[in-house]
Amino acid sequence: VQLQASGGGLVQAGESLRLSCAASGSIFSSNVMGWYRQAAGKQRELVAKISAGGNTNYADSVKGRFTISRDNARPKNTVYLQMNSLKPEDTAVYYCFLLNGATIVGSGADYWGQGTLVTVSS
Repeated sequence: VQLQASGGGLVQAGESLRLSCAASGSIFSSNVMGWYRQAAGKQRELVAKISAGGNTNYADSVKGRFTISRDNARPKNTVYLQMNSLKPEDTAVYYCFLLNGATIVGSGADYWGQGTLVTVSS
């Protein structure tokens, strides 16, 4: 499985960005995709995740501002993260992930995309 992420960049506080991550390869029909982020000097944290059936889960810090969605059209599964009302504390490297054979309650990741940097200036 390969994950290809895109969409990071530099924005000002209050602006929006949309991240995309396309997964290809041996993807099970039951899976979870989503995003973690890691800010400088901090641990990686889960931002949002979505199951193949569309169930979602968000970190409290992004609820109401970020929206995760996905397109399951084969041959690729693509996950999106629409980030609105961005804050300086959202600055981090964002990593997409895929967890095969899992439902929304599953944890961890089997595969990772390359990180994409999001920088929010104040």
